[in-house]
Amino acid sequence: MNLGVNSMSEQPNPDSTTGGLASDEQRRAVRRRYRQIANESSSCCSDSDAGPDERLTRQLGYSEDQETAVADGANLGLGCGNPNAIAALQPGETVLDLGSGAGFDCFLAGQEVGDTGHVIGVDMTPAMIEKARENVATNDVRNVEFRLGEIEHLPVADETVDVIISNCVINLSPDKQQVFHEAYRALRPGGRLAISDVVLTAELPEDVHADPESVASCVAGALPIVNVERMLSNAGFEAIQVESDEASEEFIREWDADRDVSEYVVSATIEATKPA
Repeated sequence: MNLGVNSMSEQPNPDSTTGGLASDEQRRAVRRRYRQIANESSSCCSDSDAGPDERLTRQLGYSEDQETAVADGANLGLGCGNPNAIAALQPGETVLDLGSGAGFDCFLAGQEVGDTGHVIGVDMTPAMIEKARENVATNDVRNVEFRLGEIEHLPVADETVDVIISNCVINLSPDKQQVFHEAYRALRPGGRLAISDVVLTAELPEDVHADPESVASCVAGALPIVNVERMLSNAGFEAIQVESDEASEEFIREWDADRDVSEYVVSATIEATKPA
C-alpha cells in the first residue's frame, strides 16, 4: 500500500461535515460512544472492558515506564499513537491536549513539564471530564487540569500555550479546519503541534461514510494527508510534517470485526509550528 502524500486525491469540502453525517449528528454519535467508554472504562478499539492490554500499549508507542508511571484508570487505550513521543516537552512549558479523555497523555505530559509547567486537557464529554478529574486525585498531581469544551471552540485564552498534543481525536471533528484555527489561536508564537491521528489512504465504502459508529470509532472521519497539510497551512502553520506509520496496520485492523479498516486508514504523526 502506498501511504505517501499523493496516495489519494484531495476530497472536496472536507471541512463542514464528515463521514456523510451532519455536524450535530456526528457530535451526538461521538459523545454517546465516549460517554459509554468513560462509564465502562473500556477501550474504544477492542471488546475488552478491562482497558488496553500491554501489547496494545506497546503498539501505540508507549514504553513500560510510561505505562506504569500513571495510576490505573487513565489509560483507556483510546489513541492511535503516542503524541508525547514527538512533543519534545520541556520543563516549564504549558501543554494543551485536544480530546484528553481520561487523562493518560496529560499525566505523562505533566511529568515532562514538571512543577513549573502546566497541562490542560479539553474534552467535550462530561463523563470523560469527570473521570479525568477523579484521576487527578488518584495520581496526586497539581500541574494538570481538565476543562469541558469542544476542540472547535477551545476554552483557553489567546497565545497561552507552548505545545498542543492530541491522540486520535481531530478526525472526530466535523470541522477540522476550525480545530486548526483554534489551535493556532491558542499557541504562543513559536508554539508547536505534536499530534497522533489517523489519515485516509483509500476511498471508504459508502456504507462506512454513513455509519455513525464508523465516524465515532476514528474511521469515517479520517482525511487524506494532502487535506491535513492544506488545512494546517490555511490556519497559518509552518514546518508542516505529516508522516504515516505502516506498523499501525497491526492494531488498526482490529478496530472493526466486520472489515479490515487498515485498508482505508493508517496512523500518522502530525507536526507543525506557529511562526515566531
